[in-house]
This record gives sequence, C-alpha cells and structure tokens, in this order.
Amino acid sequence: MTSRIDAVMDAAITHQTIVGAEVIVTRHGDVVYQRSAGWFDREADRPMIDNAIYRLASLTKPIVAATALAMVDKELIGLDDRVSRHIPWFAPRLKDGREAEITIHHLLTHTAGLAYGYPQDPTISTGLGPTDRGLEDNFTRVARHPLDYEPGTAWQYSVAIDVLGAVLAQVQGGTLDDAVKAHITGPLGMAETGFFVADEKRLAKPYADGKPPTPMSDPQVVQGDSGSLIFSPSRIFSESAFQSGGAGMAGTPADMLRFLEAMRNGGGGAIRHETVARAFSNQIGDVERDPGQRFGYLGAIVDDPVAANSPSAKGTINWGGVYGHSWLIDPVNGLCILSMSNTAVEGCTGRYPKDIIAAVYADLT
Repeated sequence: MTSRIDAVMDAAITHQTIVGAEVIVTRHGDVVYQRSAGWFDREADRPMIDNAIYRLASLTKPIVAATALAMVDKELIGLDDRVSRHIPWFAPRLKDGREAEITIHHLLTHTAGLAYGYPQDPTISTGLGPTDRGLEDNFTRVARHPLDYEPGTAWQYSVAIDVLGAVLAQVQGGTLDDAVKAHITGPLGMAETGFFVADEKRLAKPYADGKPPTPMSDPQVVQGDSGSLIFSPSRIFSESAFQSGGAGMAGTPADMLRFLEAMRNGGGGAIRHETVARAFSNQIGDVERDPGQRFGYLGAIVDDPVAANSPSAKGTINWGGVYGHSWLIDPVNGLCILSMSNTAVEGCTGRYPKDIIAAVYADLT
C-alpha cells in the first residue's frame, strides 16, 4: 500500500495536477500511512511541510453538522425544530407562495429546498467568495427566493449548512466558532481548527487548477464539476464576512484525523454513540442521489458499492472540500483516509483522490 500511495502522489506532483499534498491512512485507529509531498509554496521553492494548515472549504460541513448533533444530544435544539423558530428572519416560501416547513433535519441532509448559488442575486455569498455581509444580512437575501422544491422531497447540495450555522450561533448566544469550539473542537482537542488561522506561517499557499496549477488570486474563479466556483483566499482573515458553516474554517490534517477517528469510534465523547450511528445511516430514504449513494448527517453514504463504483464497504461515509481535500470513513474495514492538498479542485473531485482511495483498497479487495 505504501508504494502504491507514494506512486499516486509522486505522479500527481510530477504531472503537475497537484502542487502539494498530505495523506494519512489509519486502520483500526493505527496510522498505517502518512506522508507530505510536493510544494507548500512552489514559487518560493518551499517543500510541503508536515501538518500544514489548509482552508477547509466543505471539510467544514461535517464539523458544523457534528456541532449540531452534539447540541441535539444536549437538548439545545431538536432535529424536528423548524428553522424559523430559532432564526425568524429565515422563512423562505415555496414557488406557489406557500410557507415552507424547513427543519434542522432538512438542513443537515441537504433536503431543505435550498440551492448552492443564486445567480439572480449576485450579492449573495455561498461561503467561498468575498463578502462583507453577516449571516442575517446574507441569508435574508436567500430567503427572498422561493425554494427549489418542498423540503424533504429531493436532495440538492446547498447552503443548508451555512443556514444551520446561523441557527447554532443564535442558540449558542455567540458566534458559530463559539458553538463549534464549545461542542466539538474543544472536547476533541482540535486546537488548530476553526474560523481562524492558528499559525499563518503554516498556512498552505492555495493553487487553482491549470497546466500547471497557478497561485490563486483573490477573488479566483475555478471551473468545478457543476459550474464556476469563486474563491477568496483572504476570506479566512475577514472580520466582516460571516462565518460560513459550509466552507469557512481552516485546520490541519492532524485535527481532521482526530475528528474522523472520533466519529468512527462513536463520537469520541463529544456526541452520543447512538447519535453517531444515526448520522452514519441513510437519512434521506429513497430520495434520489448519485448512483449507489445516500446521505446521512455528516456526508454521503455508500449504500451499494457496485452502483457507486466504490471499492469501499457498504456504510462508508465520505465527502470533500473544493480547496483540494477528500475524506472517507469505512466502519466495516476500520479505515479512515484523509487526503488534503493545496490544489482546487483536483484534490477534491479530480482523478487524484480517487487514485488514492484505489491504492489504499488494493490489498483489501
């Protein structure tokens, strides 16, 4: 396995699809592979360092979702709570004008009827790009647009976790970062992960896909699988931009691995074991998603490995982050795979993370 993963990383760096990367693999809690490779700052001739700090993009989502679940365990919120109960300013309607009943469950599962982009209102931020708006200011604008479908009837990746972040901040009585630290990153010892940069000298330089990848400007447009993405690398330092529950955190591989292992082991004391079991199970019923996959509370769930074209076992949960990251928890095989890079979006949805996963599973299959 070591030689296969090494070969994938080396090929991606040599062929200049990835600039710099770190990969960690654990089996039953033991680290069986760990390596950093490529460039932390290619233009300065600085090799990738161990345990760099990365802008997490959607690796933020499972941490914020876990925060919500911890708050459910403490009866601070309920999965069936209507969102408008906590943030009355967020009450979008359906296309026919009817009031929509969006719950915390709908936000966690991306079945709320929300979208990931509102081109009819370019002032709306979806969490990656530059903004000087707060949560209420930004998402009141989202609430003016009718939902794409009735909550619970379809699945669509969206700003739902950003709205969830607004709920958590309101209930906590502070910022979203306060809620995350109180319920997840604090209890799990993730001291270098949050809506801040713990050590600017270790913040990896971000790159945009290209031949070769180019250093990101600010803002930076990158072509993703479903359209153009607008990045703002400086957003993590902004005091006026809302803390994006869907994309706004920065953190390290060590902290992310601590989180993934805590979830694999039933919550790590931050969330009840039965709550994590629920999060790792299908929460969208027969609602259509990608072939062979459903959705829980923390990410996509492999329901049919053959249909999903995945080497992982049924029940594996996975997701990524468009700044260049991918993760996987396979409870059946006791595996965690964490791949973090500084190259968007290849490190998230490109060939690279798929090849890393294939290299890990070659022995198991």
